[in-house]
Amino acid sequence: MLLQVTHDTHYRYHPAVETAQHVAYLHPCNHPGQTLLDHHLSVNPQPAQMRSMPDVYGNVRCFFSLQTPHEVLSVVAHSLVSTQASPEVHSSMGWEKVREQFRYQASGQYDAAAEFVFASPYVPRHTEFGAYARPDFAAGTSLLEATVRLMERIHEEFTYASQSTQINTPALEALAQRKGVCQDFSHIMIACLRTLGLPARYVSGYLLTTPVPGEVKLIGSDASHAWVSVYLPDLPPGQRWVDFDPTNNRWGWHAPGPDYVTVATGRDFGDVSPLRGVIHGGASHLLTVGVTVQSVGENTNQSSSQSQSQQQS
Repeated sequence: MLLQVTHDTHYRYHPAVETAQHVAYLHPCNHPGQTLLDHHLSVNPQPAQMRSMPDVYGNVRCFFSLQTPHEVLSVVAHSLVSTQASPEVHSSMGWEKVREQFRYQASGQYDAAAEFVFASPYVPRHTEFGAYARPDFAAGTSLLEATVRLMERIHEEFTYASQSTQINTPALEALAQRKGVCQDFSHIMIACLRTLGLPARYVSGYLLTTPVPGEVKLIGSDASHAWVSVYLPDLPPGQRWVDFDPTNNRWGWHAPGPDYVTVATGRDFGDVSPLRGVIHGGASHLLTVGVTVQSVGENTNQSSSQSQSQQQS
């Protein structure tokens, strides 16, 4: 599948921002199920500096600085991505064995996935997460089977509700209210797995959505998306991170399907937020974000649907 992604971020400040430095995670990655064919990032006003570099997890991040006063900031990312369906995943390693593999042992063999067992700013380890996950992690159950069950239960028991949470809503609060958006569902699932001593990471990206039958797809009607990646040590090297989307109850190797576009992976949302920065000035601001994902050749209406925050779908 050939997908075209446009991610349009627009800030309006009052009063003007004097100087600013920003970091953007808007560059889709390459992996065996996804190839980035083209990418262009447009920033207005023109940055004084702008450069891209890999971060510690291998994601491509773009740093840019603005050294002149500005009341408006526009950041538009255009990407063309080729995706394909992933092969089936077969894993039988018991979840307890995986947990024991990642327990600290003096002189033990290092596995880079161990970093994703620990708590992170948006994903605490807490007994309430462990209690929620336990029914799916019976003794002797494979990690793959237990994770699929956990994903299915979050999908069934939680209500997707836009604007019900904010970017900084604690995962424990979202767990208690049983509703949120994909960012919340992903943080909760990761917290459940890490509390049990299992490595899990956060994935940011996009998902191609289909309009209601008879309707024309609107530009900007999509949103950035988030899901979870879990480490299965008995799979071949390079194939051990398997993705799970509790929002849509889908899973697969590298991505839950060819209609997904992976941008970046990290410990939680804070590592891979689409755009963040430090500004001098601009006491108040209005933020609009519009995302369009479409298969190449798809007809779209030239009007735009905007969301009012950077929170993911």
